[in-house]
Amino acid sequence: MHKELLFGMKYSFSHLISVLLVLMPLQNVASQVSVERSRVDVPIRHKGVRRVVNYDLTSSQVPADFDGVCVAFLTDLHYKSRLDSVGLKSVSGLLQFLKPDIVLFGGDYQESCESVGPLVEACTVWRAPLGMAGVMGNNDYERCTDIIRSTFEQSGVKILEGSNMSIRRGDSEIFIAGARNDFSSREKAPSSTIQLPDTAFVILLTHTPDYAEDVDISNADVVLAGHTHGGQVTLFGLFAPVNPSHYGRKFLRGLCYNGTGVPVIVSRGLGTSRKKIRLFAPSEIVLLTLHWRSEETL
Repeated sequence: MHKELLFGMKYSFSHLISVLLVLMPLQNVASQVSVERSRVDVPIRHKGVRRVVNYDLTSSQVPADFDGVCVAFLTDLHYKSRLDSVGLKSVSGLLQFLKPDIVLFGGDYQESCESVGPLVEACTVWRAPLGMAGVMGNNDYERCTDIIRSTFEQSGVKILEGSNMSIRRGDSEIFIAGARNDFSSREKAPSSTIQLPDTAFVILLTHTPDYAEDVDISNADVVLAGHTHGGQVTLFGLFAPVNPSHYGRKFLRGLCYNGTGVPVIVSRGLGTSRKKIRLFAPSEIVLLTLHWRSEETL
């Protein structure tokens, strides 16, 4: 496990404070959720995925039966883009190497309808024992929408569009909630998390992280999002000329928090859009490991 590296350039005092805050464990006091982040280097044979970023989430909301459960999150594959057939094979092999219990997908899967079948086949070779689910990205509502839905569903991946999925282990269950982000209306659909009990542990999947700020996401314990590509092309990871989030750097990449203190993990994703280039925004898979702790020990 390695912390993020500073690239040897001069930082202002405010930049140093920001970096330190990113590296420190952060806690959502309201729901007793603690999140820590570290970096894991990817084995050299898995070309096309620069790194795996590991997050440990500790909460009294996590059922004891789910202690140690590992969730893999893949988003913004944009196949075929910079993520080509070789990279897709690496993604498939890496999932089989990591063996996550749950696999979740964050949308923007393809650059053409012909790419959907090979993409889904590669990403579902590893049959996550507790389940697989995903949401649609804005690109997926622009083209190939029905093909994406049906191909994922036929491969055992539940596509959530303003709906929830229960995952059971032992005598307990957690919920995956999926947001509908089609960008076709200024009014976003209400979060399906509000339909769930406040005592449940809930992971909210959304393509764009802005959803976590724009919509009432009550009962969500953590949000997994993509869309920004971490800026895709940045200046030492600090400045991104193009950032699709309306909230600027707040939701650019990594561990963030919305206005109510809910942790939002924004993945840089795996593919690229428009230009097949990344600069100081490495492609990544996110791993989220769940840990149960009693309220007294948090």
